[in-house]
Amino acid sequence: MPLEIVTVPCLSDNYAYLLHNAETGETALVDAPEADPIRVALDERGWGLDHVLLTHHHWDHVDGLADLQEAFKPKVWGAELDAERLPDLDYSLTDGESVTLLGEEMRVFDVSGHTLGHIAFYLPASGALFTADSLMAMGCGRLFEGTPAQMMASLAKLAALPDATQVYSGHEYTAHNAHFALTVEPGNADLQARMAAITAAREADEPTVPSALGTEKATNPFLRAHMDSVKAGIGLPSGSDLEVFTAVREARNNF
Repeated sequence: MPLEIVTVPCLSDNYAYLLHNAETGETALVDAPEADPIRVALDERGWGLDHVLLTHHHWDHVDGLADLQEAFKPKVWGAELDAERLPDLDYSLTDGESVTLLGEEMRVFDVSGHTLGHIAFYLPASGALFTADSLMAMGCGRLFEGTPAQMMASLAKLAALPDATQVYSGHEYTAHNAHFALTVEPGNADLQARMAAITAAREADEPTVPSALGTEKATNPFLRAHMDSVKAGIGLPSGSDLEVFTAVREARNNF
């Protein structure tokens, strides 16, 4: 049976995720923005914490780890390429690696762009993809360390996964991302419908993640740089896919 996945709001707009195998009783956490809400979510369910998966080194994804380690003594997993900037790792992971976690296969993707050494975790049996600040709902992370070409290549890896894959990203940026996307593709009917659903969710104080990968491919401009409608909308009708992607990222930075 698929793992149980719990979304845990943290800080002002971060998300952490708990993954639980009901048969074995094991629990893993993806990212640790702050300890208290994660501990509350664990305590409410009577769960321990066996593993912590870190996507990248930014403080708002790791600052809660020390308190969780003191309380639960979990094993810590992260990118070998970013090990010097991450908390001490028990398991170092590399691009393309496949490991077993909570009784399921977990595949590791290097998704550098937002940072160098950022990784994403894909569990095909549960149809779950944990992307943090690489592919995001209706967007992608700012390029603090990587290049547009790196981020575009990273997103292409993820876009090749099945459309039904649920994308668990790291922040509640979806509404603002969607408003921007509408400036690029105002005639996209899928995007218009998604904007309405996002607005309703936020008015109800509900998370807009996870989202289906197929929905992202139909509405997220960072997965659509090859589309004529996006090229025209960003003002580069004859631009290469990379030129268009770069322009979309710059426009989003200034939106």
